[in-house]
Amino acid sequence: MNASVRNPRPPALTWLYAPGDRPDVVRKALGSGADVVIVDLEDAVARDRKEYARAATAELLADPVTADPLAVPVHVRVHGEQDVKALVGLPGLSGFRLPKITHAASVHHVAALAPGVPLYPLLESALAIEHAYSIAGAHHAVRGIALGEADLRADLGVREEAGLDWPRSRAVVAARAAGLDPPVMSVFPDIRDLPGLRSSCARGRGLGLLGRAAIHPRQLPVIEQAFRPTAREVEAAEQILEASRTQAGAQALPDGRFVDAAVVATAERTLTLARRS
Repeated sequence: MNASVRNPRPPALTWLYAPGDRPDVVRKALGSGADVVIVDLEDAVARDRKEYARAATAELLADPVTADPLAVPVHVRVHGEQDVKALVGLPGLSGFRLPKITHAASVHHVAALAPGVPLYPLLESALAIEHAYSIAGAHHAVRGIALGEADLRADLGVREEAGLDWPRSRAVVAARAAGLDPPVMSVFPDIRDLPGLRSSCARGRGLGLLGRAAIHPRQLPVIEQAFRPTAREVEAAEQILEASRTQAGAQALPDGRFVDAAVVATAERTLTLARRS
């Protein structure tokens, strides 16, 4: 791996977007408590501000403070090849998010331009959903996939959130089949509707998604709470692991729950997520 890209951390739950042409907002995002900050050079930046945003982001990623291994990881959602070439090799870079990917070939192209940099393709169209597995498994540099739900809604003509259940599930299956962490949920666009955000996160969690991107710091605590295991889930996981240590093979707990290797693996993931902070 490129030495300029830091080692991966435990699964992140909160990913905060910040516009690349607003260095002040990016700096605030780095102190927001988000697990990952995503500097956006695509949709959040007007066309006549792209060059400035690229230069400002390069300056940020060259800063020794940002490059500190203990600092918040910084990903960049790139707008095109120029962004990739300008930012690759900078010490504060933790990954590229690749918008509007539809084929594995596009992933290979970026991987060749940015050797060793973790890549996160975004699936934002019907064609991308059809190719989800080939994109997820396109290259060893791919560390995760996610949906771009605003564009996907427009492409599919989806009005209700229920219409996203199948694409979300498709992404979950593709990620798992490719050996990746579960996909992260796309942003919830109404920063004032925290109950709606909470309900949407619960729906996504039920489908197997893990964590969520945000566009405002006020959304972060809601996302964190929605995806962290509850006290009851932690207690149940501890009981399962305790039973697995005392007896080998499949078994039933006194309350009727059946325990086998798959259940134990799920319990281990639950406790890892509970202890991640």
